[in-house]
Amino acid sequence: MPYSKVLPAMARVKPDKLFGVRLRSTVASKKLKSEDAPLDSSCAIVETQDLISGAKSRPRRAHISIDFDNSQEAYKSKDTLELLRSLLVFKLCSFDFLVDKNKVLMDLSKKVFGQRLFEKLMKMTFYGQFVAGEDQNSIKPLIEKNQAFGVGSVLDYSVEEDLTQEEAEKKEMDSCVSEAEKENHGMDNREKKYTAHRQFGDRRGGVISARTYFYADEAKCDHHLETFINCIKASAGSSVDGFSAIKMTALGRPQFLLQFSEVLVKWRRFFHLLAAHQGKDGMALLEQKLELEQLQDSLIKLGVGAKSDIKNWFTGEKLGSSGTIDLLDWNSLINDTTKISNLLVVPNMEKGHLEPLLRKFTDEEEKQMKRMLQRMDVLAKHAVESGVRLMVDAEQTYFQPAISRLTLEMQRIFNREKPIIFNTYQCYLKEAYDNVSVDVELSRREGWYFGAKLVRGAYMYQERSRAAEIGYEDPINPDYEATNRMYHKCLDYVLEEIHLNKMANVMVASHNEDTVKFTLEKMNEMGLSPTENKVYFGQLLGMCDQISFPLGQAGFPVYKYVPYGPVNEVIPYLSRRAQENRGIMKGSQRERSLLWKELKRRLFSGQLLYTPVY
Repeated sequence: MPYSKVLPAMARVKPDKLFGVRLRSTVASKKLKSEDAPLDSSCAIVETQDLISGAKSRPRRAHISIDFDNSQEAYKSKDTLELLRSLLVFKLCSFDFLVDKNKVLMDLSKKVFGQRLFEKLMKMTFYGQFVAGEDQNSIKPLIEKNQAFGVGSVLDYSVEEDLTQEEAEKKEMDSCVSEAEKENHGMDNREKKYTAHRQFGDRRGGVISARTYFYADEAKCDHHLETFINCIKASAGSSVDGFSAIKMTALGRPQFLLQFSEVLVKWRRFFHLLAAHQGKDGMALLEQKLELEQLQDSLIKLGVGAKSDIKNWFTGEKLGSSGTIDLLDWNSLINDTTKISNLLVVPNMEKGHLEPLLRKFTDEEEKQMKRMLQRMDVLAKHAVESGVRLMVDAEQTYFQPAISRLTLEMQRIFNREKPIIFNTYQCYLKEAYDNVSVDVELSRREGWYFGAKLVRGAYMYQERSRAAEIGYEDPINPDYEATNRMYHKCLDYVLEEIHLNKMANVMVASHNEDTVKFTLEKMNEMGLSPTENKVYFGQLLGMCDQISFPLGQAGFPVYKYVPYGPVNEVIPYLSRRAQENRGIMKGSQRERSLLWKELKRRLFSGQLLYTPVY
């Protein structure tokens, strides 16, 4: 079958080593409850020392509960000046005019005060609140202090190009349109969702909580690679069991991610069509098991391949031995090949055969695809050697199928002994639960460690607008409540897998206190101890300390996303933090009220000059 393997070019690893494990048909995991269990609001408070020292041999663990109203515990790591800075920054973030014009105001301040004074003012306010420092050395004191109070770090070098909208659109169109598309505009059988559109070329639009990379050339990608390697080294040198975050769009030309995403989506859609032919379209994804003989007959009738070829597709080790094929078996029907471009082949149902997604690929495009995969391999190997876990960030839905699949391939290689590679699942997507459950099942069958970061998502407004204007189904859940239900459903599934298998790991990356409480309650029900280091929590630096630090001091693995970089070069990041905090501050006064509570407590208890001791 010409639908080729994803990563044969990854650092020229031999195919038998890279894909030595074949999928096999097994009974899909049992269906879990989809409804979230109610939270028990009558939790007793458990002392930290009891929680940490509880013996594992006990049949039932002590009930875990964290007091998120305890301002003294929440801000034990902060001196009073830091509390005042937080109050000032959060208050400024609540003014619409300041937030809307924040970039203009920062540029004006630079001109008025000069570069040196401007940097001092920024370090006293926004930069000091949300950014750890300028380089690997300057961030160490903050990382060490947080670690002393039980909070680890996910290092993220947050420098971005300060491009105009016109410059961003031009770069995006140049990097997402292939030579074949330029020569044969509209001739290839491409879907609108997975092609570049100039009006959405500036991917920063409507995005406030994720940095954006635009492709310039291969040298720039190599520069990003070096930056990520340095970030991994910094994480290894400043903390134990740290994380480092990467973005796949920084590592190569996004044209490949668009094209490969379209291929993956079309092949999954083809599987659903075949399931419908067998009357199984209404079943849960992993319960759709195609009868092998019927499947082969259908493929032959559809003209997908010759009878002899199709018979050979299902002769792998135990593949189809049960007489049925599920989605994971279907995904494993990949042959070794040396040309990455050969994988971009899709079924044409109208013509009844397989055809290339594009009419041709240039040699340079082939090389660019291979280089992206090789850069990923280099980063994964550096992470393994440094003892650092690699967090692959999620991106837009027209890139994400390829990003998730490539991340999955890295997990199959590097997560054999412990979780090194973590994929990110955006729970505002309608398909989030299917994606999580399929990947968990694959990890279980093949015996590697599943690693996930669950987020709600960063691209909602952009995704909705693009889908409506270009004309395809909105991929986002209908409302915030539906996203919450999806988040808890996915989390519940992974926690159940941890409970049963102990080879899954999840980071609950959320500022939502109810979600954190939901996680703690589920851990109580399942007897999961924080000392097992299977369930992590994550928040952004400078935000939601009332969640992070009480968890850390109670022995839970909790991490701050720690951005760093020179003042001038992280301005785009700071601009988004201001916008994000505006929404948070308008929706809830909780963090500010806790800061005021702690400030008053110190004032009336004579601790106004309090200095953290660690």
